[in-house]
Amino acid sequence: MTTPTSAKRAAKTTGGGGRAKPAKPAAAPGDEIVVLGAGEVPDPALLGGKAARLDGMLRAGLPVPPAFCLTTALFDRFVRETGLDAGIAGTEPAKLRERVLAADVPDGIAAAVLEAYGELGRPRVAVRSSASAEDSASHSFAGQHDTVLDTAGDSALLDAVKVCWASLWTDRAAAYRDASDAGSIAVVVQQMVHADTGGVLFTRDPVSGRTDRFVVEACWGLGEGLVAGKVTSDFFLVDPDGPRVVDRKIRYKVTKCAPVEPGTVGLVKVDAAARNTPCLKPGELAELAGLAVRVRDHYGAEQDIEWAVRDGVPYLLQARPITTTPVPDRRTSPYLHPQPEAVQKGTLWSRMDIGEIFTGIMSPLGQSFAQYYQHNVHRGCAVSTGVRDPGDMSVHMGYLQGHVYLNISYTAYMLGQCLPTRDQSRFTSRFVSEEVDLDTYSNPFGTWPGGGEELLSAAFWLKSSISELRNMKKRARRMVRSRFYEFDRAQGIDLARLDRPELNAELKRRLAYFHDMHVGYMPYYMNAFGFYGVLEALSGAWLGQAGAGLRNRVKSDMSSLRTVESAREIWALAQVARRDPRVMEIIRAGAAADVPALLRADEAGRAFWDRHMVPFLRENGTRGRQEMELTHPRWIDDPSYVFQMIRRYADEGFSIDDVLDRDPDPAEDAAAEALARLPLPKRRAIEKVTELYETCSRLRETTRMSMITSIWLVRCVVYEVGRRLVAAGVLRSLDEVADLDFADVQEYLAGGGDAREVFSRAKLEEARRTFQAYARLPEPPLSLVGEWDVTKAVRPAPDGVRLEGLGASPGRVVGRARIIEDLVWQADEFQVGEVLVTRFTDASWTPLFAIAGAVVTDIGSMLSHSSIVSREFRVPSVVNTKHATQTIKTGDLVTVDGDRGVVEVVETDERKNG
Repeated sequence: MTTPTSAKRAAKTTGGGGRAKPAKPAAAPGDEIVVLGAGEVPDPALLGGKAARLDGMLRAGLPVPPAFCLTTALFDRFVRETGLDAGIAGTEPAKLRERVLAADVPDGIAAAVLEAYGELGRPRVAVRSSASAEDSASHSFAGQHDTVLDTAGDSALLDAVKVCWASLWTDRAAAYRDASDAGSIAVVVQQMVHADTGGVLFTRDPVSGRTDRFVVEACWGLGEGLVAGKVTSDFFLVDPDGPRVVDRKIRYKVTKCAPVEPGTVGLVKVDAAARNTPCLKPGELAELAGLAVRVRDHYGAEQDIEWAVRDGVPYLLQARPITTTPVPDRRTSPYLHPQPEAVQKGTLWSRMDIGEIFTGIMSPLGQSFAQYYQHNVHRGCAVSTGVRDPGDMSVHMGYLQGHVYLNISYTAYMLGQCLPTRDQSRFTSRFVSEEVDLDTYSNPFGTWPGGGEELLSAAFWLKSSISELRNMKKRARRMVRSRFYEFDRAQGIDLARLDRPELNAELKRRLAYFHDMHVGYMPYYMNAFGFYGVLEALSGAWLGQAGAGLRNRVKSDMSSLRTVESAREIWALAQVARRDPRVMEIIRAGAAADVPALLRADEAGRAFWDRHMVPFLRENGTRGRQEMELTHPRWIDDPSYVFQMIRRYADEGFSIDDVLDRDPDPAEDAAAEALARLPLPKRRAIEKVTELYETCSRLRETTRMSMITSIWLVRCVVYEVGRRLVAAGVLRSLDEVADLDFADVQEYLAGGGDAREVFSRAKLEEARRTFQAYARLPEPPLSLVGEWDVTKAVRPAPDGVRLEGLGASPGRVVGRARIIEDLVWQADEFQVGEVLVTRFTDASWTPLFAIAGAVVTDIGSMLSHSSIVSREFRVPSVVNTKHATQTIKTGDLVTVDGDRGVVEVVETDERKNG
């Protein structure tokens, strides 16, 4: 082989934005190191897919950062000179990878690589793998081989090159190519672009398949954060003929991927002023669209392009042909299977008040786990509430654009077997948002049959109800005891030590517990719902307008509920920490995610952890966002949020009792007076119904912790499977657990096949693409009748600065708004008295309510978490505003009127600063 010379490899960076042009003659096509875009066109087989395409783009005059390529010939030489070629056949990929990483780079090869690096100018570089089959028309190999970013220095560069060479034999790459012949691999060493903005551009819309629309996803910082799915991005739909922006969705962006120290890239916070700002200016979008047209025309195929913008100058980092054909989900009905037209068009669906655990869009894993619940648990839940015949379980729930819906029509029909819900309106009226007019609604399933069926069902319900009232407190105590037993048991089991059959047996055990806790919980939920309905009817008939005050007092009297108690207990932790300066110093030091390890490594910190944090996490640790969404870590998995709130509570120095003991609503006093004037029988009736409602509500919240603990137990097993799949190379990282199907997890543990077959790469990628497509679409309504076609839905763009929603908690305040998109990352930013503006909340958000001036959400109802807890904390709240997070910006001065359900921006942050 020839030894490359510096004259053959040199490339310099010129001024004018840092774009590259060759400064010296290029290497001959057969050389081991080639400057990309210079001299004669090299043999593509020597460069690998990625490098060959970068070389072609440079030759086409496209703005690609300067780079050189360590060809497959150099890799083959490395294999020979290190003796790795002996014994490749029959050796496991993992062992081959270890041998590459352990080998020293021979002196001659190292000298050639470092000489090329010197001729490049010795900048910080990105070192990227370029396998021979990569970026082909049939296989993109996206993410299968390794990339090392922001590398500088001789030793670091050589180590990064070995990492890329070794990635030829990662298990994930072997699984992806599904062949024994690994081929060879080249490596691109390219000047690092420290991007202000990065992202991807598709010249074919992955959702619609249209080629006259370009899809641009953009994030602050390096595009790797977007590609890995770790950061929030803006979306732009661009018509290249012009070009012009057809549609855009500017999201609230909390984090970005950026160098955190030399050679290390990680997540950092986006400056508050930039979070609501578009990542790309119109001129930058237009220039990217023009470059994409040139790349597509150059290669004659639709392209997936990675790009970066630095100081307003765009760079193209990679381009590959789009290897997948979009198969968009065009369902307009939540039904997964076709139904008779009258049913398909007339069913009332809702995702209001069906339990906080289902709130919001769910990952593929979350949706599939919801389907497991539907087919394996929901029947038992229905029977436990007195329903004799739950009917066809396949229609009880529906799924649309990643959201879970309850079939209100079918549920109301089934509840017709129970005496309190024979009148369907009592049920349906609770689950409709303003999009639905019940005056024109008619249940396509009709009403439950009368006659003998009605008598049998009534008798079953009556027997079940009597048994429930007799046993509900005893069952609640059993459920609480079981929660602590199962939690302690799980903490004592090392799942990693179980083989597959043992892990399968453990999952089955936990799923049985999951079933029992949900079935045990449901009667409390439904009976609280039923007794509140009776209270509503009696107080409305006997107390008139004063009845509303009574109901509000009863609803707000939730001091004993665990969701509120968790805020009290975090406050108590903060007070303990404040009394120990060393503990408080540790809690305030660095990132919240590092606090647990720092505490346990310190004598005072370990005492605080053992005496206070361990009991707190045992009591509250299985809380988290969207509990049925298995991808979300619980507090026991990641207590970062808890420490964020300890910091806030310790800094403010307030008493939680002062917050909870605010002045009562005058309407409640009027209600109490009206109740006292009632005749004794009526007063006793209302008091008894109130007592039953409060008892069921209290038991509901007590046993709810058992229910969510059962979900956490299942999550632990799923993530153990995920860790094994990562180790086997089936998954690239634990982030891809979100793309799994829960049924596949069960099949795999039951011994149903090889992991690469059960969790095929094609299925994982399709699940992820579908989920990403859902996230781009307008959110479907909270409730709907029949079908909802996103392509025909009107996307409201509210004018002005006034939003109308649902007044969920009374009162009127003025305060500065703060958009909270990511609870863990932003909890430490929230200031006392600010107006919390977010899409929705669940139980894990409760501690923020204690210091909020008001709460505003995009979605919600009178019985949603944000509404109930706002009323308990006497915090004015407006929910279901639809667009608050898009219209309001952090720092805006807003008026929140919880009586009228109105939110107004009275001074924008720009005016304040101006």
